[in-house]
Amino acid sequence: MNTLSALTGERSDSKVAAVFERESTARAVARRLRERLGLQASQVQLVTPADSHPGRKLEPEGHGIFRTIIVAHYKLGLAGLAVGAMVYAAMYLIGLDGVTRSPWLAAALVIGYGGVFGLMAGGLVSLRPDHDPYIGKVQGALEAGRCAVVVHAFDSGQRDRAVEELAGQGGEPVRTL
Repeated sequence: MNTLSALTGERSDSKVAAVFERESTARAVARRLRERLGLQASQVQLVTPADSHPGRKLEPEGHGIFRTIIVAHYKLGLAGLAVGAMVYAAMYLIGLDGVTRSPWLAAALVIGYGGVFGLMAGGLVSLRPDHDPYIGKVQGALEAGRCAVVVHAFDSGQRDRAVEELAGQGGEPVRTL
């Protein structure tokens, strides 16, 4: 599967991780996940305290963050402009006094604010605040000498099955949106 997310331009928007005390257990769980869920080897990563760059396994698409920023801002900015235009049209059709007296100024302001709010939403998507608990849990486990199994799901179905499987294997899963 080589499709990119419509909103971020990433292959894997959803990530799931579970911490295990021993590396041998984590390695066996990772192998079982690949087999049972039919995931690619690149989708299931074992992260250990010995890894020199664990962040690359946690966020393998970090090199594409610029693409995520551009795609999210572009699409959500346009969506904001469209919503602003619909709000302006509704206000004009209702006959609001300020809108009907200065239609061009009102259009510029309402549509412009819609675009600005869309761009702000694009910034929020680019920051990926849903990834903080996921990264924090794995980094804390690594500092404590434990290992983690990380799954990069391509869709919500894979994500949900990975959460279920990791919980069934004795892990305590944490996931992104």
